[in-house]
Amino acid sequence: MSHPRHRLNDVIHSPVRFSIVATLAASDRTEFPFLRDTVEVSDSTLSKHISVLETAGYVKVTKGYVGKRPRTWLSITPEGRGAFKKHCEALRAIASGRLDEEPR
Repeated sequence: MSHPRHRLNDVIHSPVRFSIVATLAASDRTEFPFLRDTVEVSDSTLSKHISVLETAGYVKVTKGYVGKRPRTWLSITPEGRGAFKKHCEALRAIASGRLDEEPR
């Protein structure tokens, strides 16, 4: 058995990216300004972290318009949801002290 820290996802482990993925996991689709305000980061910081998550295949970015105003919507992909679930399981194993447990 190896320590559960080895099951932590390096892409999701960043506090900002973890917060982004957690917020997206709670909804079907989220607008960029809502996510920015929820995670409490600047537009540029959010954009940089979204790019990392999108490159990893964890987040889908959809651009469009509402009337004449541009909008950006974000959603978690099935791959992202699975990675988030495994990451959370590893965190729970570490926090609970059950360091020899395999993920469910």
